[in-house]
Amino acid sequence: MIRYIAGNQLTLIQNGAEYFPALEAAIDRASSHVYLETYIYADDATGQRIAAALMRAALRGVATHLIIDGYGAQDYPASAIRALRAAGVEVLIYRPQISPWRFRRQHLRRLHRKLAVIDQSIAFVGGINIVNDASSPDAPPQFDFSVSIMGPLLASILQEMRKLHAHMLRVRLRLPDTVTAPLAPPTAGKMRAAFIQRTNLQHRRDIERAYLRAIGKARHEIILANPYFLPGRRFRKALLLAAARGVKVKLLLQGRVEFRFVHYATRALYDELLAAGIEIYEYQPSILHAKAAVIDKEWATVGSSNIDPTSLHLSREANVAVFDRTFAASLHASLVAAIQTASRRMQPMDLARRTWWERLLSRWAYSGVRLLAELVGYGVEMK
Repeated sequence: MIRYIAGNQLTLIQNGAEYFPALEAAIDRASSHVYLETYIYADDATGQRIAAALMRAALRGVATHLIIDGYGAQDYPASAIRALRAAGVEVLIYRPQISPWRFRRQHLRRLHRKLAVIDQSIAFVGGINIVNDASSPDAPPQFDFSVSIMGPLLASILQEMRKLHAHMLRVRLRLPDTVTAPLAPPTAGKMRAAFIQRTNLQHRRDIERAYLRAIGKARHEIILANPYFLPGRRFRKALLLAAARGVKVKLLLQGRVEFRFVHYATRALYDELLAAGIEIYEYQPSILHAKAAVIDKEWATVGSSNIDPTSLHLSREANVAVFDRTFAASLHASLVAAIQTASRRMQPMDLARRTWWERLLSRWAYSGVRLLAELVGYGVEMK
């Protein structure tokens, strides 16, 4: 059951240029605790900047906790972790066993969410990792979002972060796995929002269900941005039904080839989607990393979850969903600007011009995705 909580103030944050200064400033204001989770933590200028803020917080007595994923942050140096720990930062590594010689489903269960909670004052939920989001100073940054949150919803986010923290300590140190529910912060605004997560126990399909419910209720417009778009049949059917009842459906997808296998597998879906009247736009200037959607300019979501088997069936993910026209308008404006000024619209004629080997590669790649989905228990959905 997804529970929307009233009385919050949420602010959309676009790209690292806005996110990292906000995160650093919040950590520097911390007086009680800092919890930070990320999939990728790089030892670049951005990573060093946030690490310095974490160490400053720990040295002044703030309880400072960092959880990084064992695969996504596998290149983060041991020396950097030692420096954090020496300053008093508690660093935990989620599932550090990543042997390439053993294929086990649990090794694919990654910590993919990007969360932060500082004191009882502010939280961040989104898709931005702790890494430079531009390949060079002159290159455009990745297109991505985070959301700052103040108000009662913060307690739900902090509770879930504390649960994971306690669980990891219990596994490592055999400590009791108990967490006291935090007190909800006071009302900070008028926005109604929900913290939606995907875990492997109670919340296996919460993010997917939130999308499906919102898509099913759409009356006018759906704009969905996602870099790894490989939805199962229920998700595809929901979009096709929306288009059939007259809803304008726009998909903002990856234009640059980041992972060739995923790129061609996604393009295997284009024929069906375009034939149904769904508009597809491929983002061009840089890597699209945003996982976001706006429906009827009143419901919006931002988070870490891709629309693919890994995010929807394996990884720990976290999104925030918002019922608020002001917030939805802000996200809508960003997505429309990206569509109109930075994207290429795909047309049926573009598909007709594909070479035979491109068609074959797309079919082969999508078959590979279905095989992987079978191995992780999501195969029926991909048919």
